[in-house]
Order: sequence, then C-alpha cells, then structure tokens
Amino acid sequence: MSEVSLAVAQQSMGNPALRFPLFPPLVEGCPETSTDELQYPLEIAYDFSGLDQSIFHQEPLPGLDRWAPLLPPLLDGLSMGEGGTPLIATPDLASWAGFDGEVYIKDESQNPTWSHKDRLNLCTVSAAAHSSAPGIVVASSGNHGASAAAYAARAGIPCVMLASAESPRAIISFALGYGAAVIAAPSEVRWEAVRRVREHLGYQPVSNQTTFHTGHPFGTEGYRTIAWELFRQLGNRVPGTVFVPTGYGEMLMGVAKGFVELRDLGIVEQVPVLVSCEPGARGPLANAIRQDVPVTTVDPNPTDAYAIGNTIGGMRGRAGLQRTDGFPVLVSDQEMQEARIQAGKSGVWQELSSSSSIAGLRHAVGRGLPVRGPVVCISTSSGFKDRDLGTHEVPHVGVDWTEIEEVLRANYGIQA
Repeated sequence: MSEVSLAVAQQSMGNPALRFPLFPPLVEGCPETSTDELQYPLEIAYDFSGLDQSIFHQEPLPGLDRWAPLLPPLLDGLSMGEGGTPLIATPDLASWAGFDGEVYIKDESQNPTWSHKDRLNLCTVSAAAHSSAPGIVVASSGNHGASAAAYAARAGIPCVMLASAESPRAIISFALGYGAAVIAAPSEVRWEAVRRVREHLGYQPVSNQTTFHTGHPFGTEGYRTIAWELFRQLGNRVPGTVFVPTGYGEMLMGVAKGFVELRDLGIVEQVPVLVSCEPGARGPLANAIRQDVPVTTVDPNPTDAYAIGNTIGGMRGRAGLQRTDGFPVLVSDQEMQEARIQAGKSGVWQELSSSSSIAGLRHAVGRGLPVRGPVVCISTSSGFKDRDLGTHEVPHVGVDWTEIEEVLRANYGIQA
C-alpha cells in the first residue's frame, strides 16, 4: 500500500462529523445516517497539513500516480497513464453555441480505455486490491464496466461485469478482451445481482448496489484530478464555467471537490460554476433540484444517451452543484446529436452522452443562463462506444469520375 497518501478516513455525506476507518471501503453507503428510504454516500477525508503545494504546479501529464499524495492509496504499478488528457481550444464551437469567449473541450476519450471512468477505477480497483478482495463486480452498460475490467486484469484479480441487454456490442467485446466474466441482466435487477455476487463470492463492488446511488467511496476521488489538470492547462487559471455530462453525479462531485480544495488551500480565489447536463427525457438530478428534495426517481422515457440515461439519482451530483453554486440543464437527444456533429468539426468524435456538455453550453447561452468564461465542456468518451456504431451505410462507386463526382455532390455537397 502506498505510504504517501494523505487520505485518513471515509467521511459521511449525511453527517460530515462522522468518520470511519479508510478500510474496508463502505460500499453500501453511510452505516449510521442511511435509511431504507435514503442512502448517503461517503467521501474520503485528507490531512493536508504540511502539504507541499508545489504538487499543484506540476505539468498535467498522464499517470494519476503523480497525484498519489492527494488520492486514496493507489496500488503500485496499476496506473496505465490515465489522466493528463488534452484540453482543446474550440473557437468555432464557441461561435456555434453563441458564446463570446474561450471554449475548450477536455477530451477524456484519450484515457487508456477511452473514457473518464479510468480515473475512477484506478482508485476503486486499488481499494479492492488493498482490501484483499478476491475479485470485483460491476454493473455497467458501458464505460464503467470496460474500464473496471481493464484495471482488474492489470491488478491480477477477477472481474464480473453485469451488462444490460442493450449494452453496445463493442463494450461487451472490450470487457471480454480484458478477461472479464460478462453476464447480461435486466437493468432493474442488476444492482441486486451485484449484491448476490458480493455475498456469495466476496467480490468487492466498484459500482452501486443501493436503492439510491452511493457507489464506491474511493471512486469519485479520482475525478478531482480533472480540476487540478484544468488549473495547470489554463495557465494557473480556473474556468469560469464547467459543463459536465451527468449520470449519477460522481464526476460532477469529484471535479467540484478538486476545485474547492484548490480554493481552500489558497491556490485560487474562486471555484468555477459547474453545470450538470442530463438527457431531457430523464434527468433525476434536475428533477430533484426542481422539487427541492435530496434525490428522485424518474420515468424511463426513451433516450439514446444510454451512458447518462439513469432514472435514479444520488446525493453526489447535488453536492457537486451546491459546492460550486452550480445549476442543472436538460438537453434533448436532438440537441446532443447537433452538438456531436459540431464537436466532430473540431476534431473530437464523441459518444452521444458526452455531447451533452456542449449541448448544455448552447442551451444555457440560448436561455440567458449565467455562463462565465473560460468555458470547459468535458467530453467523457469516444464515439466508438455508441450503440449505432457500424450501422451507417455509405454510397458505393466504381472508377468512373462522373459517378464519383455525382456521389460527392449529391451526398456531401462537394463539387469539382
């Protein structure tokens, strides 16, 4: 176990005065404040007294082990160069969104398994290994499962992935390629299935198993590194506004926590406003804020943004908005499709769910919501992860120039 980690305890989000030992991870929420009706997650507390703050001024290169003192204990040698992802200036995107200022994409598809989840699973799989868990189990329809499988393989421990029947075939192949045991189960029973695997095999869950999302207390901590990277990539500035694709809100809270730590340590004066971006067909976080309740469930209305199309909320997303004076936006599938096309023109091919952040920027600007620059839109994953991958037909031609010319003109607007 790494001896440089400054993590000291698991801290209840239901009552921050309650602290529990760092191990074992409490994967069913806070044991003292949670009830059958509402489960409170835990986060990790640190002792930053005497911290050498020069760590925040290092180059934001790949490999989250460079942030090891600020993270839960990491397993030696587990890192695969995750993090340090590009921050891409997109002035054309700013014009399209109607925003007069700097707009950037933080491209998380450049992580080892092509998504932001690698930051989370470096921490959760490290926790499982340090806990001597015989394996891990994850319920996921996409990015989380593939990432967990990769890190489990690297750590030398088995991984059971409970996918959904709608999971993209590419994701299933991805996880199988890492040696995971992949099983398909209906979405409404997968969390209970996780519990069964835990009870009978002793595998540590790295995803959720409670009625309202609590997840793994170590996972969110990995997303704090996005905030520290952005600080350096922007020349020791913080963004004015960060748009975040939001499912259960783990990344939203992690990024918020990272910026709040920078402020509380006196490195920056203010934190950016975080904006949660959910599919308009569902959006449990926006629904909870509208109703002024801690968490909600919503109807499973159809959406192609499967990676963030959850119907059940959790406390972390709400905390991320509260800690940054942030606000939610809901975007339609059509808005996300248009945003994905625009991102492609800037050289970034996104999963549809990832495009919610860019769609959220345009949505917010169009409705006169407060957007302060510089703006960062987090892009969580590659277009290779989408369900419609490989379904597009293209026109066929021979060698006759007249035929080629006509196809280019009719289909793509290209003229000689």
